Amino acid sequence: MAIVNAEQATMLRTLLQRSGTVLVDYGAPWCPPCRTLLPVLEELNEEYGDRVTIVKVNCDELPELAAEAGVMSMPTVMVYSGGQPVEKLVGLRPKSAYQGVLNKYAAVAL
Repeated sequence: MAIVNAEQATMLRTLLQRSGTVLVDYGAPWCPPCRTLLPVLEELNEEYGDRVTIVKVNCDELPELAAEAGVMSMPTVMVYSGGQPVEKLVGLRPKSAYQGVLNKYAAVAL
């Protein structure tokens, strides 16, 4: 799982344009649901390996990226496939919700 810092904002924009499946978690360190989501994302990163790229964006450090994605609440998880946003999950969800979304799009990358 990659954590994007301010110097890497351009890299994230480029990554989102690639053809694979990318899950981006928009959150902040002070947000309790965001902290709860972190171990779930780590598990998903292990489970999906090279089929999905998982990226964490700190909305406090990169508010322009959050604004571009239309993030209004944290955590917001956006899934991109083929360079296009395909799913948006707002708020903390059970792991199975993230798996369901990734299974729809990561299978294309198999």
